[in-house]
Amino acid sequence: MDAAPPVPAAKITVLADLHPLDPLCGEEILAVSAACREYATQLGIEKLRFNSVAVQEPDKRTVLAHLRGEGPKPPRMALAVLEVIAEPYAVVEAVLALDGGAAIDSWKEMVGVQPCLTIDDVVEAEVALKANTEFQALMASRYSITDLDLLAVDPWYSGYRWGAPEGRVLQFLLYMRSSPDDNHYAHPLDTIIFYDYHADKIHKVYSQNGDQGWQVPAQNSNFHRSLAPSPRRTSMKPLDVVQPEGPSFSVDGNCVAWEGWSFHIGFSWREGLILNNIQLQGRPVLYRAALAEIIVPYGEPREPFQYKCAYDIVDYGLGFCANPLELGCDCLGHIKYFDAVLNNSRGGVTRIRKAVCLHEEDAGMAWKHYEYRNGHVEVRRQRRLAISFIATIANYEYGFYWHLYQDGTIGFEAKLTGIVSTHALFPEEVAAGGQPQWGTRLAPGVNAHVHQHFFMVRLDPTIDCPDGGKNLQVVEVEAQPMPLGPRNPHGVGFDIVERVLERESEAQRMCALERSRVWKVQNPGSINPATGKPVAWKLMPGSPCPPLLANPTSSHATRGAFATKHLWVTPYHPKQMNPAGDYPLHPDPEQNQGIADWARANRPLNGADCVLWFNLGVTHVVRCEDWPVMPVENLSFHLKPWNFFTCNPTLDLPLTANAASRDHDEAAAKGSAAACCAKPAARAIPPNLISRL
Repeated sequence: MDAAPPVPAAKITVLADLHPLDPLCGEEILAVSAACREYATQLGIEKLRFNSVAVQEPDKRTVLAHLRGEGPKPPRMALAVLEVIAEPYAVVEAVLALDGGAAIDSWKEMVGVQPCLTIDDVVEAEVALKANTEFQALMASRYSITDLDLLAVDPWYSGYRWGAPEGRVLQFLLYMRSSPDDNHYAHPLDTIIFYDYHADKIHKVYSQNGDQGWQVPAQNSNFHRSLAPSPRRTSMKPLDVVQPEGPSFSVDGNCVAWEGWSFHIGFSWREGLILNNIQLQGRPVLYRAALAEIIVPYGEPREPFQYKCAYDIVDYGLGFCANPLELGCDCLGHIKYFDAVLNNSRGGVTRIRKAVCLHEEDAGMAWKHYEYRNGHVEVRRQRRLAISFIATIANYEYGFYWHLYQDGTIGFEAKLTGIVSTHALFPEEVAAGGQPQWGTRLAPGVNAHVHQHFFMVRLDPTIDCPDGGKNLQVVEVEAQPMPLGPRNPHGVGFDIVERVLERESEAQRMCALERSRVWKVQNPGSINPATGKPVAWKLMPGSPCPPLLANPTSSHATRGAFATKHLWVTPYHPKQMNPAGDYPLHPDPEQNQGIADWARANRPLNGADCVLWFNLGVTHVVRCEDWPVMPVENLSFHLKPWNFFTCNPTLDLPLTANAASRDHDEAAAKGSAAACCAKPAARAIPPNLISRL
């Protein structure tokens, strides 16, 4: 319902200094919380929980007009998602105006939805379950566990509606530790609990082995520095990244400039890192780039694992789960860190120190040519700017990296590490010698299920469009072998075929590596003078992307419809930011509109303000080498300029060499490296080459 505002909270003093897209600061979060509490009290609400508090982003054209100096600064607004802890449980969206002080603009109860789990939910739910007397009795009778201090509880959202939709039911995976620092995933219990921790009610207890007892696997498998069994290697010499004159980037608040690039860094509880208003040499490229959704569907078909499907962005909030980074460990070199300022469940402020890392990296050779006739060499090295954060989602760690290159490439990389989710064996698997049917045995009694990971990235291009991306085209480009015939008598020809994606129904696409399929976004209103064709950027899958393997009728595929295609294209809409819907934890599709629902409108795309949604993924068949902690698995894609420039944009890279490099074969190793392009001594063309010539 819309409501008249209550008396505003204390005046917010920092507004004049904020960029329109800056995240909420601590002062704003506290003002929003105070205004919501006051209004809730007027409505007779006694117990209010702050699920999320974030800036409500203004319409992009309003922002861009302001940044061009052609319009006023957009009003500063906040969106608070609130939980009313009462009977019945309720969820409220409160929109607040922040200019001059936090005041309620609207207060709307959301019927039948579930907001994300938060870190506070995870911690409090474990405490509540351990305090439940029914649970304590179960642990004592089934496992003879009476001291719950070493019991580890992983809360996952269940993905299933238990009776009334207002229930807050989670599924709890159970593990034991042999000591406080032990890897508890080595000791799975065979019981999963479905529990509403707000109501302190156990809905279902599922034990894989029925009434039979289960011997908790006893073998330890550790990586903790105090418990790892083998001595550490001593063969590695130091490898330093040194920038004696400092970095090449400059930072003004949350705005960054580097090597012709400029952009704004944002951060939200939901998506984590957000890049806005990305320009290259003053020309617009992307208005917004951010991870939009993650789904991790598991492939074990037996009860109760049909509910095991993580939505890692909203299961806990990706931004809420960001790590405080450590200098010299998570990133190397001259680092600029950005803190993340977020809310907690009580309406207070949580500051994650050093949540985002900004630094330069050597990116190898930019280009080279060796003229064999006279021995002349031209070579340049390239750098890239890395903007990254790392999040811990229960057992997994995800690192997310945006890379900007001097040649105009934009790269995105997801790094998967952490610990695989483990479970007990089923009775038939024990009887068959302990080999799981849909997983990998990592130790006696320990199974790691097969599963997939899909990461959807939202890209809002503005290629040479200062007003926000109007009149673009998305074109599918692929190589097609030519049939034998008069045009191709020797069978060596192939065509490059381009097709404009006209409407949303045509823009639900899969990768095709055998056709070298890519997609380019072009601006017909900006013509490259060299080619006479529209300037463009192409989206290139950087790693093979599998399809979603769950059946189209399954809950994995229906709730996670966004993961059933590699590419979706939709027209820009300010309310369509979350491809699984704003509240994907709730399984009722009528209450959770996502990208598959939006695309049914079949809106026109040719000449529209297009938004690209790209999935990259992996099918994870766990191996022993992934245990007890998983080596990093890399997934990536790239955006590259396609006739955006008239020539190689790195021709002007300097003729420098790294002075710290040394020749290992020179005993003294005292001399510094020569310039990369210093002309070597003249040498004759080899006689054997002359004979061939």
